[in-house]
Amino acid sequence: MPAAKWAAAETTAQGKARAKVEPATLRTLWLNTGTLCNIECARCYIESSPRNDRLEYLRLAEIRPFLDEARAMGAGEIGFTGGEPFLNPDLLAMAAECLDSGLSVLILTNAMAPMMNKKRELLDLLVRPGPGLRLRVSLDHHAAAAHDAERGTGSFGKTLAGLRWLLDAGFDASVAGRAFVEEDEAAARAGYRRAIGRDVELTVFPEMGAAGELPEITTECWGILGKAPETVMCASSRMVVKRRGDEKPAVVACTLIPYDPRFELGRTLRESWRPVALQHPHCASFCVLGGGSCSR
Repeated sequence: MPAAKWAAAETTAQGKARAKVEPATLRTLWLNTGTLCNIECARCYIESSPRNDRLEYLRLAEIRPFLDEARAMGAGEIGFTGGEPFLNPDLLAMAAECLDSGLSVLILTNAMAPMMNKKRELLDLLVRPGPGLRLRVSLDHHAAAAHDAERGTGSFGKTLAGLRWLLDAGFDASVAGRAFVEEDEAAARAGYRRAIGRDVELTVFPEMGAAGELPEITTECWGILGKAPETVMCASSRMVVKRRGDEKPAVVACTLIPYDPRFELGRTLRESWRPVALQHPHCASFCVLGGGSCSR
């Protein structure tokens, strides 16, 4: 990352006013369950792997104060992301507590062995009263070769089997794809339909670009791009992380930037509810130019 770019919160390297996002209404609170994962992807933005524990497992007792805050601030949804959330031994207890608290739950998963090993517990969660449980399965592409090139040989078949089990069991399950293969939306949807054997909700997320090639986002960009700052996800969401060795969890601006200290906003949701300067390449490539949002 060029030293001059992305460095200052108030101005870009060219001296223009940097765009900021003012907080609006909290809609989604993300809980990062930890960075450990059963696989290691070629281009994982959070560098999850079977060895990366830079973010520790969040535990049930630690999330309760954040759930209280989230409800008080108007949030309706709790999202669980990782790493692979099903590796966290408290995941299903945390999800149950969220549902019991009147919050809907979204779990991001690769639908492989960690999830399949919890089928009985998941089925118990499915019938639990509450506002709704959704699972979003990462199937990077509808072709096995493209997906496996990213996630490892054989991963496509395992994820597809997990996804089909979720659908057959009656879960509200959708698919998250990625735009690293150039094809139009109609072709992508047709490809996923063939691979899965049925229609499912599909979100294709933009790729994160190389830092040096991306333009910084200025206040002028909102008008040029015809984009409202309140549509960027840090206007309506935050993420809780537990850094390895820290005594308590912290709140960061979004799901995509867990390590950069500039995006750590406090120890409570209330403390974190302040403007976010768009001074990271992911702000440009994923959120503003790519139009992505993890809450979709």
